[in-house]
Amino acid sequence: MKQRLKDKFGNRFAPFTLGILLVVSILHLGVWQGWFSLPDEVLMVSRYAVLTLLCLYAFLKESLTTWILLSMLIGAEIGHDFPALAVNLKILSKVFLRLIKTIIAPLLFGTLVVGIAGHSNLKQVGRMGWKSIVYFEIVTTIALVIGLIAINVSKAGVGINLPPTEHGEKLPEVAQQTTEDVILHVFPENIAKSVAEGQILQIVIFSILFGIGLAQLNDKHKKPMLDFAESLSEVMFNFTKIIMKFAPIGVGAAIAYTVGHMGLGILVNLFKLLATLYVALIVFMLVVLLPVALMIKIDIKRFLQLITEPVTLAFATTSSEAALPKAMAAMEKFGVPRKIVSFVMPMGYSFNLDGTTLYLSLATIFVAQAAKVELSIAHQFAIVLTLMLTSKGVAGVPRASLVILLGTATSFGLPVEPIFIILGIDELMDMARTSVNVIGNCLATAVVAKWEGELETPNPEA
Repeated sequence: MKQRLKDKFGNRFAPFTLGILLVVSILHLGVWQGWFSLPDEVLMVSRYAVLTLLCLYAFLKESLTTWILLSMLIGAEIGHDFPALAVNLKILSKVFLRLIKTIIAPLLFGTLVVGIAGHSNLKQVGRMGWKSIVYFEIVTTIALVIGLIAINVSKAGVGINLPPTEHGEKLPEVAQQTTEDVILHVFPENIAKSVAEGQILQIVIFSILFGIGLAQLNDKHKKPMLDFAESLSEVMFNFTKIIMKFAPIGVGAAIAYTVGHMGLGILVNLFKLLATLYVALIVFMLVVLLPVALMIKIDIKRFLQLITEPVTLAFATTSSEAALPKAMAAMEKFGVPRKIVSFVMPMGYSFNLDGTTLYLSLATIFVAQAAKVELSIAHQFAIVLTLMLTSKGVAGVPRASLVILLGTATSFGLPVEPIFIILGIDELMDMARTSVNVIGNCLATAVVAKWEGELETPNPEA
């Protein structure tokens, strides 16, 4: 049946569906702007008709990315039409994220151990380490500066009336982090505890040391453990493929929950702040990531095609962890050796959070603007220097960016009340910054592979 439909409609179905979607979008825009009026029932039927056509297109396309994008639209529709039901659907997105989290630790352990002990080139491990850190620090510093410039240009926080904070609403209490705390956070005291808490950097440190120790054994003792680690890696990649079949449901549920409990109107209420972040992130990608990609001469079109799926997952779930297995597989397919992917990408999840660092500098100055606190250029750069340190080493902390924002605001004597404004749209902001985190980390693996002279250009059809 599927083949008959493909033969009959061929390439005409996509343009037809796109045309219908454009017409329906114009109708909704016209009603929203007051150009004309239509009954709500007519608008609802038109939306459902488009979703039905898109479902048929996804059925013919047989692409997981297409299904994920479609599930975002279906989730938004459910959240808009049935908000009570949508809020209860959050459990499905939580199930998906929990399944993903079960993959992370064994996947990182297996790939890192094989990458280090399987090649026994310990000098390369050290070389990749310092190259990665240098690249991460340069790129994230530029991201911080771009966020600082963006919020000073848009002045999104100027003129905002702070909302009341009664009704028992409280912000989470944040302990001040010392330099000692940041350093100790990098190293595991109990690997089981690190796995349970999702401390990616600690798992990476343990796996690297384990791989180095294994590399120094003789073949008799090394081979069984190396074979186990290699088999574990392959099993976890197949495990990922199985879980990804559930991805459209998990993603759709996440979007339904967001729209159901916040409403579509939230996009308008704080549009200036949202627009500042999204524009700043786009500028960062165009003036930093794109030139880097051009300098190392990668196939940008193919790179974008391969990372579309993990980036879409990151956008919809606001979780970098959800995208990690797919991102690693995508970069391997792109031509980056597994030993480099498994080393650089997990490190990037603690040291190369481009989107998050940009957001932090932007949000901190927004807090000051909303609270009508004047900050000199010197004070603003002091904040940037602080964020350069505090934004490292907190991967795995739920809502880590909120924790850092609260800590920074407290450190510089800023009131925390404006953060309630940000909390209202934090999920929408989180979608954008998490997506840029994933893009930046994927590119970082290609950069390090290029520096190591190991970036392959495999046949795209392979």
